[in-house]
Amino acid sequence: MRITADTNILVRAAVGDHPEQEAAAHRLLSEAELIAIPTTVFCELDWVLKRIYRFSRTDIASVIRKYVASTTVITDAAAAEAGLAVLELGGDFADGVIANQGRALGGQIFASFDAAALDITARQGFAVLLPI
Repeated sequence: MRITADTNILVRAAVGDHPEQEAAAHRLLSEAELIAIPTTVFCELDWVLKRIYRFSRTDIASVIRKYVASTTVITDAAAAEAGLAVLELGGDFADGVIANQGRALGGQIFASFDAAALDITARQGFAVLLPI
């Protein structure tokens, strides 16, 4: 079976606050021959684990890295790694993903009103612009 995993599947597998769904999520993920995980799912996973479940940045990075490294997972690994780099520097995972995927689509400069995001993405080698 080849699946696209929604965020709630990965949340249940990581959190374990609903035993029946946790077991079903683990079973689904272990039985799938291919698991497609769009980077938007990782962005949502980061947000949910951070805001709702109070996971540390280190624990969130560990969960995401486990999926990126899995031989059955297909994802935009470069974007996920960019998100992880920003997350581990104290920023938002999504900002790293956005900057990376924007560059892949032809954007040369990551523009944002979020000065902290610009600082962290600049340290990752992205050209940045605060449009003020």
